[in-house]
Amino acid sequence: MSHKLVGYSIADGIAEIMLDRPPVNALSLSLIDALLAALKTAKDDPAVRAVIIGSAHKVFCAGLDLDIVRGKPAIEIKGFLERLYFALNDVQYRMGKPTIAAIDGAARAGGMTIAISCDMIIAGDGSTFGYPEIDVGLIPALHFVHLPRLVGKHQAFGPLFLGEPFDAATAFRMGLLSEIVPKGTALDRAREVARKLAAKSPIVMKIGRDAFMRAVDADYRRAIENAAESFSLVATTEDCQEGLHAFVEKRTPNYRGR
Repeated sequence: MSHKLVGYSIADGIAEIMLDRPPVNALSLSLIDALLAALKTAKDDPAVRAVIIGSAHKVFCAGLDLDIVRGKPAIEIKGFLERLYFALNDVQYRMGKPTIAAIDGAARAGGMTIAISCDMIIAGDGSTFGYPEIDVGLIPALHFVHLPRLVGKHQAFGPLFLGEPFDAATAFRMGLLSEIVPKGTALDRAREVARKLAAKSPIVMKIGRDAFMRAVDADYRRAIENAAESFSLVATTEDCQEGLHAFVEKRTPNYRGR
């Protein structure tokens, strides 16, 4: 089975979902919908015991396609957030089986959102990460909720508001990664871990994972709803639109504070 923009295959009880929108898997509405459809397919298939999300390209995911927010009204932007934030969180929350992100390249912005939605993240040591939204007049809203919970307020503020990339060792120190492996081996290691998880009792895994998700939720859904409201507000400001246009036109933005 395959979904447009997403590769889907099953072997040994493991579903592999490969983002496939070259060259950098920029998130369009169609790509997000294909990812959600693939996750729901894996969720509903009793033959699937574990799920891996990876990339068919060198880059895991460079973030959203800027056309999603450039010049768009708030209601359209909110539709995108309902998919990337809420629908993705909901399907992962109710998956009932473990999910692993396998990263062997760059993960930025919305790519980070996809990665952290998984139960584990396994990354090659050449991978890089970051929240560059601030540099185009946006905010990494969901990560305002997620990152401080992992590393605390003061460790989280810099990556979120400087927009600078960081390496796999830093991501691991921050608690964003489950494992670092040699470059080019993240998918192989994810398959190895997935096989071990798939060997567990599926009913015990489902009950246990459901309990784990409830335990770590801690008002997470309400917090990301608040964050999404802030993202929608920022995206309609003149400065945001200026930042997006400047990025596309490869020039320095002229922010006016409105």
